[in-house]
Amino acid sequence: MKCPLCNHPSNHFYCQKSREFYFCIKCFSVFLDDKNYISETEERKHYEMHNNDVNDVRYQTFVSPIVDGILKDFKKTDKGLDFGSGTGPVITKMLRDNEYDVQEYDHFFANHPEALEKKYDYIACCEVMEHFHTPKKEFELLFNLLKPGGKLYCKTDLFSESKNFDSWGYKNDPTHVFFYHQKSILWIQKNIGFTSVKIDGRLIVFEK
Repeated sequence: MKCPLCNHPSNHFYCQKSREFYFCIKCFSVFLDDKNYISETEERKHYEMHNNDVNDVRYQTFVSPIVDGILKDFKKTDKGLDFGSGTGPVITKMLRDNEYDVQEYDHFFANHPEALEKKYDYIACCEVMEHFHTPKKEFELLFNLLKPGGKLYCKTDLFSESKNFDSWGYKNDPTHVFFYHQKSILWIQKNIGFTSVKIDGRLIVFEK
């Protein structure tokens, strides 16, 4: 089984009923066998079950590391993209409440292809990268959407050797198919072409 990120041979790692997970011995990612992917129809239904109210203070607090970073690093006149904005585009709302110029894009709920033909000063990608079926291709897209000096703000729960994978609830979501290790993040930074990356817990900031 080849790693969808770095294309290196990977080893069988874990079985959850019929769901098979593999571990990449190069970038340390863990990923679900693509035979276990659910259909796009099922995936959309799963997302529609999420109660993502943009006015929910808890939801706003959850995304605040990304929003606060953007408010600190960029001006109102800079162009932004909320990539994978979902059923409740809370990052878009919070930035627009601060008079920031941000667009949203989501494969299921804001499928505006024209948004992927522009260049942005910053991109928010909150709890999205674990859904990537083709992570190398997706990060290449995000890199190319950024202007030089732009930043990509991601949030996900990273895999580490210290985690008990068996009890790790993050893997149980049927739409979560790819789990990144810190080494995976460094591989992305080096091989996709970002000049730097900072990891602060679940917050990951790439700079072009």
